[in-house]
Amino acid sequence: MPMKRKSRGRSKGGKGRGSLVQCSQCGSLVPQDKAKKIFRRTTLIEPVLARELRQKGAYIPSNVSVRYYCISCAVHRGVVKVRAKGERKQRWRHGRRPRPR
Repeated sequence: MPMKRKSRGRSKGGKGRGSLVQCSQCGSLVPQDKAKKIFRRTTLIEPVLARELRQKGAYIPSNVSVRYYCISCAVHRGVVKVRAKGERKQRWRHGRRPRPR
């Protein structure tokens, strides 16, 4: 049967079996190298108050939480997009589209 992707949607290479993580949305167990990893910075202070404190020179700590999504939940939430066959091989970072060649 033909493959859609050379890597089969994984980034493990030849490592064998990888560890499993739980999807933050649906709770299903997904291999860690296949799951989409999203970092979210949270703070306990309201944005208006934080802006005033920053102007005064205060340091405002924030927590970084990691969320893992399975592919179907990542597509549903808009983390990743469904791409055409020619675009699947192109990679870009942080929403930047590659230059046309």
